[in-house]
Amino acid sequence: MVRQIAYRRVYEETSPQDGKRVLVDRVWPRGMRKESAHLDEWLRDIAPSSELRKWYGHEPSRFAEFRRRYLAELRDAGHREAAGQLRDLAGHDKLVLLTATKDVDHSQAAVLAEWLTKKR
Repeated sequence: MVRQIAYRRVYEETSPQDGKRVLVDRVWPRGMRKESAHLDEWLRDIAPSSELRKWYGHEPSRFAEFRRRYLAELRDAGHREAAGQLRDLAGHDKLVLLTATKDVDHSQAAVLAEWLTKKR
């Protein structure tokens, strides 16, 4: 059972207490070297569709609708395999969902952390 699911920016310092580190962005973070990310997984297929991501544009006023649409996408067949992988990773003691987004509280990582908590 998961003891902790956290989310934060991929650019922040790593910590021995991180547990499994999973990047949940569709595109690789700008300026980040792969070996610097210290990832266990990059689940690009769990990220919102390009259409949804572009519509949202990280506008906080659209977050509630973004969240609703993204949760609907997570139920679709296109996300099923990645969602299963993420749920398996969430079986560890600690899981950190990483994103390059500046406003992490209004990101897919925040939605996924809540979704995983409710799924367990």
